[in-house]
Amino acid sequence: MSESYSPAMELEGELVVNKDDFAIVSVDDEIRADGLCRKLLSRFYFSLLEAGMTPEEATALANGADYYVRDFVVGYKHRSLFDERRGIVRQFAGNWYIVNTIEPAVEELAGHLAGTRAFYRFLAERGDISPGFDAVIAGECDDLAYYAGRIRSFWEIEGGGYGEWERECTLKDR
Repeated sequence: MSESYSPAMELEGELVVNKDDFAIVSVDDEIRADGLCRKLLSRFYFSLLEAGMTPEEATALANGADYYVRDFVVGYKHRSLFDERRGIVRQFAGNWYIVNTIEPAVEELAGHLAGTRAFYRFLAERGDISPGFDAVIAGECDDLAYYAGRIRSFWEIEGGGYGEWERECTLKDR
């Protein structure tokens, strides 16, 4: 990423995505992928404004997507944004968010998931993900009752019950 980059540059032309640039093998790859995701999220934000959203609405969705993409997918999972795996949003919302948030709340989580859903719709409209994958993500984002139950059951863990709780919605890839 150049030092002269500014978010307004995203409006000057269409952001072209080379999916290979998002692959993560090393720390340098993670840093590069994080920067590329930031640029793509910035373009997403500006597309929301162009569609008529208020800056507050666009910011809420972009921030929700940013948390999922940069903190979880890139930062924790060390995955490419374009690694189309079913269940990754479920891992985020049903486990990682809960154990990595001081006071996990379904209302806050719903904001992250709304941003994630909208971001994947944006990627689908751009042709950056496979047709229909945004619907898979939307389905995982919409399962708020399950995630609310996961939050409740997390607070009810006693003794050595964490392992059982974690296995129900594991962060491990199968």
